[in-house]
Amino acid sequence: MTTTVTAAPMVSTSPSPSPASRHRWHEDVQALLVGTLFVALGVVLFRQAGLLTGGTAGMAFVLHYATGWNFSVVFFAINLPFYVLAWRRMGRTFTLKTLTAVTLLSALAEAIPHWLGIATLSTPFAAVMGGLLAGTGMLILFRHRASLGGLNVLVLMLQEKRGWRAGHIQMGLDCAIVLAASAFVPWQQLLWSVVGAVALNITLAINHRPGRYMAV
Repeated sequence: MTTTVTAAPMVSTSPSPSPASRHRWHEDVQALLVGTLFVALGVVLFRQAGLLTGGTAGMAFVLHYATGWNFSVVFFAINLPFYVLAWRRMGRTFTLKTLTAVTLLSALAEAIPHWLGIATLSTPFAAVMGGLLAGTGMLILFRHRASLGGLNVLVLMLQEKRGWRAGHIQMGLDCAIVLAASAFVPWQQLLWSVVGAVALNITLAINHRPGRYMAV
């Protein structure tokens, strides 16, 4: 006589993942304010040290250094054509949040120097700290379905459609913009600007991965 022993099915004791919860409106407002403030502080550090960054902010820096035009005005104007792409590919909510973030950044970049005086600023510190602040601010905005317009819209669209890492794409574009400024910025400042771009995009590459953060 053969006795058959049937093993009881194993029951997982690990808790099942909870479904993603949408951000509430006041959470989005807080994120837009804090995210743009962090980026604006990074922009102020870059500008004070004669550095630049990537994205549409980097394009605005190049024009600012080349022509003397107001950075905030140029930054706001450069982003205008990208709102059409954002509206078509990313939706109304994303576009409106991005427009708000760009407007806030333009205003804060002009206001902060009146609130904060910097007597001494090390260029290496400005590069690294400015990059970390800008990267953290952009991360906050990305996680609340917003961006700083322009190339950010393109980068996020490629991540959603193609699965490419936002940080990796942004890093390549940013380094190209920094190098394009070689005619207007001393090579020492360019090198430190690349350091700042790397600090910014490492923050995004490590913390902004598809599937890692579920709240929308």
